[in-house]
Amino acid sequence: MKKIITLILLAWASCANAEGVLELRIPCTVGKQVTAVLPTLQPITLGQVLRIPDKTNYPAYTASKWASPSTVCASAVNAIHILVNVEDGRGRIISLTPAITTAPAATGGAYFVLNMSAGTGIFGGFAPLTGSKVTVEHEGIESPLEGVPKPGDTLVIRSPLPENPAVYMVDFENRPGGRVIAYGSDGVKVIARVVRKIGGVGRFGGTAYQGVGRIRASHSGVIDVSTSKRGEIGGIQIMPLKHALTSKEMINAWKLTQWMIVAPIPGGPDLEGTEPLFKSALVPGPQLKDRLPDVWSYYGRKPLVLCRRDGGAWERLPDAAGKVDDALRDVTHLRIYFPVW
Repeated sequence: MKKIITLILLAWASCANAEGVLELRIPCTVGKQVTAVLPTLQPITLGQVLRIPDKTNYPAYTASKWASPSTVCASAVNAIHILVNVEDGRGRIISLTPAITTAPAATGGAYFVLNMSAGTGIFGGFAPLTGSKVTVEHEGIESPLEGVPKPGDTLVIRSPLPENPAVYMVDFENRPGGRVIAYGSDGVKVIARVVRKIGGVGRFGGTAYQGVGRIRASHSGVIDVSTSKRGEIGGIQIMPLKHALTSKEMINAWKLTQWMIVAPIPGGPDLEGTEPLFKSALVPGPQLKDRLPDVWSYYGRKPLVLCRRDGGAWERLPDAAGKVDDALRDVTHLRIYFPVW
């Protein structure tokens, strides 16, 4: 029976890769290599495992509860978070972090440490989409993630590689009541409304590992955009209304200018943990030494954020670091180009 199950899973994985899936394999063994398996290519070695988790993190950051168990709940330049389950309204997670970084949501012994630079490998060009399925492989048999992987197991993350994403671009009208407009295979749709506009930039730590106008982090309750060069700290965040209203740590979003808050359209569902803004779409994208299989994928997998100032032409975001409350005071529109493979 075990052999039959193993063959079925291997066949499924093979078919999935043929359809465009990035498979990340993280051994729960210190010293072993993390690999990426791409369609029609040999496995790519990304880095070495330096430390394995010995427990889970509970209660985790608030927005983790809006993800699904056994999936990636955050994809960022400085950490990958995976939801194990939700208990009493709070998420339980394990994390993956680069060897040198700052990742406050990864605590205690509840994380893998990988010999990679922040913003590269699975924290860059090979980052998984939020919502990607996660399993644990033990002696060739895969099962859902239900706790800490045992030494000798392998954590397997399978992330879609969209060649024709359902949404390829989203525009935000930066004013109270402004439209959030998605452009995609189903045409042009208003998917949300702006409740609170962005006006300044703030010191969001992980932006030190990303470039201007690029995605620093994406999870079920935030899109974090860097406005500063790599090595400097500065950025903005876009978050859904329920998160801004119910999460104690987000109270400053109503007082400061570094956050944009967006609300569902009338009669629509909550935005937390839903596509396209807060699930299954955005990744940090490649930088530094990342090299993807071809030029199109390398540049296509780099989400880009542009702006319009005083209603003018689209241009790149200004280079702004630190906490500057009025750095984006003349920005009337934001645009996010979504990644493709």
